[in-house]
Amino acid sequence: MPELQPRAIAWAETMTGHAGDRLVRAHRDPGGRIELEAPILRLQREAWEAEHLRPGAALAVGAGERALPEEPDPERTCFERDRDRIVHSTAFRRLAGKTQVVVYPTDHQRTRLTHALEVAQVATSIARGVGANVTLAEAIALGHDCGHGPGGHASEDAFDAFLSNGYNHGPWGADVVLTGLNLCSQTLDGIRNHSWSRPVPATVEGEIVSWADRIAYCAHDLEDAASAGILSLDDLPAEVVAACGRTRRQQLGAFVRAVVGTVAATGQVGMAPEAAAALAALRAFNYERIYTRPDSLAQAAAVIEVLRALVTYYCEHPAAMPGDPAVQGLDAGDVVQAAVTYVAGMTDRFAFETAGDLLGWDPDRLPRGIGRGA
Repeated sequence: MPELQPRAIAWAETMTGHAGDRLVRAHRDPGGRIELEAPILRLQREAWEAEHLRPGAALAVGAGERALPEEPDPERTCFERDRDRIVHSTAFRRLAGKTQVVVYPTDHQRTRLTHALEVAQVATSIARGVGANVTLAEAIALGHDCGHGPGGHASEDAFDAFLSNGYNHGPWGADVVLTGLNLCSQTLDGIRNHSWSRPVPATVEGEIVSWADRIAYCAHDLEDAASAGILSLDDLPAEVVAACGRTRRQQLGAFVRAVVGTVAATGQVGMAPEAAAALAALRAFNYERIYTRPDSLAQAAAVIEVLRALVTYYCEHPAAMPGDPAVQGLDAGDVVQAAVTYVAGMTDRFAFETAGDLLGWDPDRLPRGIGRGA
């Protein structure tokens, strides 16, 4: 049997921590102190929100508005529970294996998971600046893309063919993927309606996430494309550079300030026309140079082909899915729903490997994706 390395032995020696005066410390030497008379629990945090958040912000109250009633948590507000449930969910973890933008991802480009984290950063920055509920904005942002399938936005086109109402990742995330978490109605509404083509969210925090999503992906998709050699930041239109800069840092700062300033000036979540025009010009540039470039369109077509083939296979062989829908006595429509749900939950790697293993597809026929980058 191999001997333990010195580092493993040193790590094991910290098993019980370090004894102090009436406590156990993580470190041998005493650390800092914080003055606290009693734990700050949910009721205290709810009282702080009611006193400090601006009128119009969503307030956490008790267990929250949930489909299934729950007892309030003694420590956490209802929106803090939602955020925690999303972070610990399987759907959220799977975002690490799903393509953000189809640009042949390598080790350092964004995934759906890193995109969600960046949207949360932008959303919380805006929410703090306008006195909105930071925790609700964070929860919505972290969960907003949990309804995405593998291979980027092309998965929505792939699944459209099987569902009478089509496949939209916002409603799918809120109404299918995350239903088991029993999230608050405000969190689900923000996830369901974060896309600009959807109805306006019911809370200002949901509207903030709608802007944060677009701000984040316009800036970081550009940065990823430049890192991949698809374009140069020097190619940006002069009006975009003049309004919001050339780098991700400059752009995020400019657009966050634009939203916060507009809320302060008007009481509504939005941007002044000049800043909004710059964001639209940046998105239009990305649309032409990244999203609709020939390689991206070719890969989108490959994603659609493989995902449709997988759904078709599982519709015809429901026993191949976990929790065999046929055994549950589901009708044909329910089997299709189950097949779409199963394939949509796959990571890029698992979907494309399954196409090779189960359908016998030649690896050269499969699209690139997480784990299959250039």
